[in-house]
Amino acid sequence: MMTMRVLGIESSCDETGVAVYDTEAGLLAHALHTQMAMHAEYGGVVPELASRDHIRRVVPLTRECLKTAGLTLADLDAIAYTQGPGLGGALLVGAAVANGLAFGLNLPVIPVHHLEGHLLSPMLANPAPEFPFVALLVSGGHTQLMAVRGVGDYDTLGETLDDAAGEAFDKTAKLLGLPYPGGPELSRLAEQGDPARFTLPRPMLRSGDFDMSFSGLKTAVLTLVRQQEAACGGALDHTTRADICRAFQEAIVEVLVSKSLAALKATGMQRLVIAGGVGANRQLRAALDHAAHRRRFAVYYPPLSLCTDNGAMIAYAGAARLTLATPAGAFSVRPRWPLASLEAVAR
Repeated sequence: MMTMRVLGIESSCDETGVAVYDTEAGLLAHALHTQMAMHAEYGGVVPELASRDHIRRVVPLTRECLKTAGLTLADLDAIAYTQGPGLGGALLVGAAVANGLAFGLNLPVIPVHHLEGHLLSPMLANPAPEFPFVALLVSGGHTQLMAVRGVGDYDTLGETLDDAAGEAFDKTAKLLGLPYPGGPELSRLAEQGDPARFTLPRPMLRSGDFDMSFSGLKTAVLTLVRQQEAACGGALDHTTRADICRAFQEAIVEVLVSKSLAALKATGMQRLVIAGGVGANRQLRAALDHAAHRRRFAVYYPPLSLCTDNGAMIAYAGAARLTLATPAGAFSVRPRWPLASLEAVAR
């Protein structure tokens, strides 16, 4: 099969990502702009501001990416973009640019599911996993365990019934007065905490299935914070906040690891893939590496730079679908789009 070069555009939320993936040479270049500083003033993502910033960034990032790869638009074979899920206005920016380029260059356009991009992002690591595998998808708004047998061939084993792990991190960080974005700040503070001082519940740890729940854990943190504030007669000191962060992270990690091990056992698979922003958490990686060594299974992660939203995962997912089938692209976005609705690509 001839080499294909795919430009990928990601604009689902608050990161503008562009990348070029070559089906033989691999990832040629990727460029990313995060809106973190802009949204920090508001304590969360403002959709209208996000959309406007994508408009400003996507074309310069595309030029930068092509320059780094040593390519021109004429060297591309297809354009992939995030069709959903995500913020409607933000998605429309990527869709418009991708479809405009594809039309002008007479190239196929490939709409990509954002979560499929995350799910396949460990394929950009070295070594990369082979199919089949169990995937733990832990991005900001999603926590799911999937049985993955091929591109588009995904069975949901379990998922969070309320807050995703990433949401629980961010909301707990806000409770503790940590700056935006809260999740990474909480993880950094947790590294300074004493794991023995506080113990928080492990929701649904022994539920007998692969579903998860984290909203109750967030409530338990709120109760603990109020108890500690009452005990000290004021705001929490740095040490107490760090210890609470550590207890919270210990609880999340134990649930995620336990459910992942149960999914491996139930499916009989020997490969576990971690994808999404929370996959960058060092304590989670350490716990999974330890379990993999003890239970003799293989665990794979995307490169740290590709754990958050990025164009590389969209370019790769687009290339995977392009090499296996003729894409049926269209200028449309799908802000709500269940991953389970994707169809497997015929080989």
